Amino acid sequence: MVQKATVADAVGNRANETMKPSPLRIHRPTTVEETLDLLATRGDTGKILAGGQSLIPVLNMRLAAPSDLIDITSVAGIDKLEVSGAGGSEEICVGAGVTHRRVERSADVARANPLLGEALRFVAHPAVRNRGTTVGSIAHADPNGEMPMILALTGGRIEVRSLDGERTLGAEELNVGPLETSLNSDELITRAIFPALPAGSRTGFDELARRSGDYALAGVGMILDVEGETLTGLRCGFVSVTDVPEILDLGEAVSGVGLGDGYEAADAIAEAVRDFVDPGGDIHASADYRRHLAGVIASRLFRRLCRSDGVGGCRAAADASEADSVDRKVRNAESPVETTGEDTERRRA
Repeated sequence: MVQKATVADAVGNRANETMKPSPLRIHRPTTVEETLDLLATRGDTGKILAGGQSLIPVLNMRLAAPSDLIDITSVAGIDKLEVSGAGGSEEICVGAGVTHRRVERSADVARANPLLGEALRFVAHPAVRNRGTTVGSIAHADPNGEMPMILALTGGRIEVRSLDGERTLGAEELNVGPLETSLNSDELITRAIFPALPAGSRTGFDELARRSGDYALAGVGMILDVEGETLTGLRCGFVSVTDVPEILDLGEAVSGVGLGDGYEAADAIAEAVRDFVDPGGDIHASADYRRHLAGVIASRLFRRLCRSDGVGGCRAAADASEADSVDRKVRNAESPVETTGEDTERRRA
């Protein structure tokens, strides 16, 4: 539970007050068309409720005070999770009502795009993943969130509807800033689409948090392209160290390198990552430490993918005390994790 003093500081209220949402009207449409009608008339001052794992805490702290809440949990047709297409053109279609847990546990998703399931295992806790939606996380556009980055790293897109029609947005078009998207107030994301990864790709995701379920201090997703025993491409995405999802293409750095020689390129990859990311500092970690972590995680993940025969993700240490066993570079970092101040709960869409 969020400390009352922390909540009071956030909203400028007394520390001993119990916070609840401000008065609002709740609408429960049952079709996409009804939802779009509501957004057309109330979207400017309303909010969409799907899983509620990010929105409800924000409402309770009165960091947002919408006049209307549009609950889409009963809307027909938005709870579909399917892998469509065939061969190299397969796509994973995730409806707006599909929970993280369904995507995480799907065997079809794991086969077509293992990186998606790998990253989802790092999202908060199972209880949150049981309610939170993947599309909701993308719409929330939190730079600390895994799903916005995975959408960008895999070349995914979203489909958006309003009364004016439909449009499709790539991750680079959707995300314009921290917690900020290019969506109009009358638009609804109906589904997110993640392409299947090509045969021969090796994927991994890793992040480091101070405690299990906390926001990551730094996280890295990686897609390594391999033909035979030769590396042909490398793309990296990041969590908690960039304001919007940004992809670092290191294909030239690894092109032609043999799998057995991958270890020799790991240090150069770590340096490239440190130069690329631009984290901010806070009470949990300085900017320099987050930058250092991103490089260490990327280097370790790359080595793991070079020696594995496919999926290379492995959950990082859950808290700072366990981090000592993760990597000697982390233990010897010049900028240790700052531990002063109140911790805040993790909130995910």
